Amino acid sequence: MPPVPRCPPELRAVVFRGSTAIRDGQVTAGQLRSHAFTSLARDVYAGPDVVLDHRARITAVRLLLPSAVVSGRSAAVVWGVPLAEPRDDVEVTLPPACTAGRVDGVRARRRVLPAADVVLRGDAAVTDLARTALDLAGCAPRDDAVALVDRFLGAVPLSHDELLVAAVADRTRGARRAEAVVRLADGLAESPMETVVRLLLHRSRLPTPVAQFRVVHDGREIARVDFAWPDRKVAVEYDGRWHGEPGQFARDRTRLNRLTAAGWRVVFVTAEDLRNPSALVARVAAELARSM
Repeated sequence: MPPVPRCPPELRAVVFRGSTAIRDGQVTAGQLRSHAFTSLARDVYAGPDVVLDHRARITAVRLLLPSAVVSGRSAAVVWGVPLAEPRDDVEVTLPPACTAGRVDGVRARRRVLPAADVVLRGDAAVTDLARTALDLAGCAPRDDAVALVDRFLGAVPLSHDELLVAAVADRTRGARRAEAVVRLADGLAESPMETVVRLLLHRSRLPTPVAQFRVVHDGREIARVDFAWPDRKVAVEYDGRWHGEPGQFARDRTRLNRLTAAGWRVVFVTAEDLRNPSALVARVAAELARSM
C-alpha cells in the first residue's frame, strides 16, 4: 500500500504559504505535492480539513496580495451573503501603486478606496456594507445587478434608504449607473427570480403592486404574498421554491385555500412564463380587470 501522506496537525485546518511551511520545516516540497494538500494558488495550499469554499480562496488571495481589499461578490461572501461560488474568481481592490502582476483566479481592480469604505472582518480587509452594495450594483447587466443588490440588502443590516443616500453621494467611476440600479432595487425579494418578476411588473402598464404584502383576514395574517394589489385582492407569486421540502406541497395548498376563502386570486409565475412576458402581463391584467 502507498504510504499515507504526512500532514502536521498545525496545517490540517489552515490555508498557508507552501514556501513558508517548507522554510519552517513543517513539510517538504514532496509532501506538498501529495494528496494531503490542495493547491489553491501559486505557493498557497489548504490542509485536508479546510472547507474548499470561496472563503478559502479569499484567504489564499490575501496571502498572495496582502494589500488587497476584498470587494464585490467576494466581499458579499465575507459579509455572509453567498453571491460567489467556490471556484469563482476572487474579487479584490488593489491600490493604484501596487506592482503585483496578474494572479490566476483573481479579478482585481486598481483604485483608491477611502478609509471609511474599508473595514476589518476577522483579519480580512473588506469593503464596508454600502461600498460592497454599490460595487454589486455596477458589476453585472442591470437586471442581474438589481437582483444582486436585492439579495445583499435582504441579508445585511443596511436599508435601501441608507444605500440610496450613499449612491447619490458617490463620485467614483460608474456611480451614476450604480445609482440607477439602487433605485430599482428594494431589498425585499427572497429570490433572484422575484426581482425579475418585480422589474417586469414595474415596466408594464399595470398598476404598481405592493411587494411582500401580508394578507390579513378576520383579524389574523393568513399569508404573505410576493406581490399584491390589495384593493383588488389579486396576488402574484413566483412558483419556483415551494416544493423542495417534505410536506411543503400540502402547506402550499393549505395556504392557497386560505387565500381563496378570503376572496383572493393568485397568479402563479414560473420560469417558463418569463419567456413570454407579454402573455404573463396580459394574464395579470385580466385578473385585475375581473376585480374592477
